[in-house]
Amino acid sequence: MIKTADNLGKLRITGMAEAISWVFLLFLAMPLKYIWGEPLAVKIVGWIHGILFIAYMLLSLIVVQEKRWPFKRLVYAGLAAFLPFGTWFYDKQLKKFAQA
Repeated sequence: MIKTADNLGKLRITGMAEAISWVFLLFLAMPLKYIWGEPLAVKIVGWIHGILFIAYMLLSLIVVQEKRWPFKRLVYAGLAAFLPFGTWFYDKQLKKFAQA
């Protein structure tokens, strides 16, 4: 069985990757599509971002269940995933939880 600390670490890494993919989608792929007429970048980066978003949410659910955290932490993780750079800010909390 995978250790709980490993899933928390995976959640933190996935959150960082999800935020980075959002930046690429917003500042690279979208301009390529709407300024230069190249929609393929949005399709590729959008898929990557979507997969990372789903992975982040699933890992959030797993960690909340494993750690027996209150439901509000799952809500915070979900909100962080929807807000620009939210997962970076929420990672500070996850780091504190990992050290505790």
